[in-house]
Amino acid sequence: MTNPLPNWYPDPVQPGLVRYWDGARWTEHVQPAVSQGGAPSAAQRNGHPAAPSTTSADAGERSKVKLFGARKQAEELIERNSHLERVVAEMGALDVAGMYAHRASLQAEISALQEQATRLRQEVDAARRDLVDARERAEFQDVGFYRFHHPAENSVQLADELAGVRARLKQIQREKRAATRATGFTYNNSASQGRKFVNDLHDMMLAAYNAEAENAVKSVKAGNLAVAVARLNKAAERIAKRGAMVDIAITPEYHRLRIRELELAADYWMMKEQEKEAERAERERLREQRRAEQELAREREKLEKERAHYLSALAAFEARGDAVGAEQARAQIADTERAIEDVDYRVANQRAGYVYVISNVGSFGERVVKIGMTRRLNPMDRVNELGDASVPFRFDVHALFFSPDAVGVETALHQRFADRRVNKVNLRREFFYATPREVLEALQGQTGGVTEFIETPAAEEFRMSRGESDSSF
Repeated sequence: MTNPLPNWYPDPVQPGLVRYWDGARWTEHVQPAVSQGGAPSAAQRNGHPAAPSTTSADAGERSKVKLFGARKQAEELIERNSHLERVVAEMGALDVAGMYAHRASLQAEISALQEQATRLRQEVDAARRDLVDARERAEFQDVGFYRFHHPAENSVQLADELAGVRARLKQIQREKRAATRATGFTYNNSASQGRKFVNDLHDMMLAAYNAEAENAVKSVKAGNLAVAVARLNKAAERIAKRGAMVDIAITPEYHRLRIRELELAADYWMMKEQEKEAERAERERLREQRRAEQELAREREKLEKERAHYLSALAAFEARGDAVGAEQARAQIADTERAIEDVDYRVANQRAGYVYVISNVGSFGERVVKIGMTRRLNPMDRVNELGDASVPFRFDVHALFFSPDAVGVETALHQRFADRRVNKVNLRREFFYATPREVLEALQGQTGGVTEFIETPAAEEFRMSRGESDSSF
């Protein structure tokens, strides 16, 4: 028995039924088989099992029904038909619900597979990028171009420029423009062997140059930039000389970038040195300030004791009726109170102090002076400290005067001789290439007049030592 509906075939397990084949596998949908000429029902057209149709046996049975009791049998048949229709409807509803559930399950599975495919594509893309990076690093390493720690990487001011220099270096490497090489060179009458020979020699010499550049960066410091640059220049010259036969030479653009890399390293160490010097200078300034404050506090305490002593003496003189002694005590009290006022002024005015101009011929020569200021009560204490065991001879004083704005006077003199600084890195080293006469002229233009100035230094220790040295020969 055959079935006219497409994809419905006799069930191999249940004879008399047909089962639906979806093109890949048997489904769970089955229905009774119909003859070749039979028309499919609506349920069959929708892919659902149809209700059993009335057969010839049923017709014969109806023909045997007697008239008596026909109404009852008709009612039973109607009820049976209704029951079958309900069963078919329920089966169709359940089948539709199952289809929807199956469809939702398939959609969820498809979504999960799509997400997994997206993740896999991302992983593949990342792996490809890593592979490109790895290949690039391998190519760079073949010519000695490594990623090493550069001192300027930690500098806020220099890190961006260093990144730009390194990016240009890598770009030149990618474009094969770091070094020149000959074309058309043959080896053993073979162009391919000639190319391989030139390329191998090119990579070897470029690797040697890059290694020299890296070592130069690692060894450069604040004061030896010129030595490092000369070292790299010699490396480029050696490569050009030894590779002349096949035109191998470091390109000027690549060499300039490598030198700039050196300069950035030297700039970083210079900045670090300046920071250290500034910290040392600030510590020295704070120590000097504490000494001045301690001296002023001790001086005020001493003056307060003196005033109390004179007040007691005044009371004793007045009790004895000694007018002369009382007058002398009042004068001493007045002097003491003026001294206390001066100390209080010095404490309140941080810019007040002594400006000094000193030299040390035996240590620095005749055309070097030191210009500074101190807030100490006795400025010579500061001068004597500067001439301690750190220098072979004591300093000679050319000018030493009090100013309510000693900081301003010192700053103006430093600016006047800024281009003559001995130490241009540490500005707290206040030595200048100048003569005492030149400083005197600058002081006169700054303060309007200097009460006392000694132009020629005595330099007693130095001159006596030189005389003893002369007599010894």
